[in-house]
Amino acid sequence: MKPFEQIVADHGPTILRVCRAVLGPNDADDAWSETFLAALRAYPDLGPGSNIEAWLVTIAKRKAIDQHRARGRNPVPVAQPPEEPAPAQDLPGSQETELWEALRELPDKQREAVAYHYLAGLPYAQVAKILGNSEAAARRAAADGIKKFRAIYKGV
Repeated sequence: MKPFEQIVADHGPTILRVCRAVLGPNDADDAWSETFLAALRAYPDLGPGSNIEAWLVTIAKRKAIDQHRARGRNPVPVAQPPEEPAPAQDLPGSQETELWEALRELPDKQREAVAYHYLAGLPYAQVAKILGNSEAAARRAAADGIKKFRAIYKGV
């Protein structure tokens, strides 16, 4: 087995791209870190010949779900509510882009299929396992997602 540091070096950028595509730029770093912490704990038990990238993407998907759930439960403290919310691009540290705005418009399954197939480079069979559907459904979700993304992104 490779040292875990090598796993992070080999797959870290891909997992970060997936986290950014699924969660957006603001929550991606936390999900990435949590993914590799969980992977570090489980790595010694990973069977030989396992598809490490698909395994990491599956962990990242679960961490993304955790992020979505936590976001809904956690209050956001403010000194005084603003009269009118500031546009996302005006917030300090915001990394909102036109690309993310277009990706956010996609339904979750389509956005995840696009991220796992096109950003992580996973085959549709692996994407289907992660999404919990058939290979044909994963292929359809990715194709529909790319089609819709192109239409939205041209209009942004």
